[in-house]
Amino acid sequence: MIAYIDGKITTLTPTYVLTETAGIGYHINISLHTYSQLEGKSQFKILTVLLIKEDSHTLYGFATEEERTLFQHLISVNGVGAGIARLILSSVMPHDIRQAIIYDNERVFGQVKGIGPKTAKRIIIDLKDKLSKEPETDGPKIMGISTNILRDESSAALQALGFQKAAIDRTLTTLLKDGNEYNLEQLVKAALRALSS
Repeated sequence: MIAYIDGKITTLTPTYVLTETAGIGYHINISLHTYSQLEGKSQFKILTVLLIKEDSHTLYGFATEEERTLFQHLISVNGVGAGIARLILSSVMPHDIRQAIIYDNERVFGQVKGIGPKTAKRIIIDLKDKLSKEPETDGPKIMGISTNILRDESSAALQALGFQKAAIDRTLTTLLKDGNEYNLEQLVKAALRALSS
């Protein structure tokens, strides 16, 4: 297993990062939470999980051990694949996911596209005991993003998560008209809530 990659960030998007180390470039899928921690950095040690399937080897990266552990727990639940786990971690802060599981709060998962009541209940049942026994860690603070590229990067992230461009454009237009100040993570989360309702 590749436990982490410490290298130069050559490309950063809300859904993946390209990292170069020892002359090798790694394509690493990330959540919005990790994106917010990497933004503005040129060098970073990213924690990884390598998922091997018959037709692919896919790296997933995380800024914190808490997020990586949650990802591993989530993909262990029947019916929750890597894509859904990443969507959960992009929609809800790791601390809030942990709290929702420990305290049986299914509603937190209701804002995530593709998570119905049965899947939310299964996540809680399967993971409650495991997470209750693990020590809790504080997540890092969120960083902002230039407003010039906020809409384009939000749209790209939402399209990569499976939403249609027309629906994304309408939602982002509505959200940005409200006059609220958003960073990328906040805008995408608000759009996820609106698109999933």
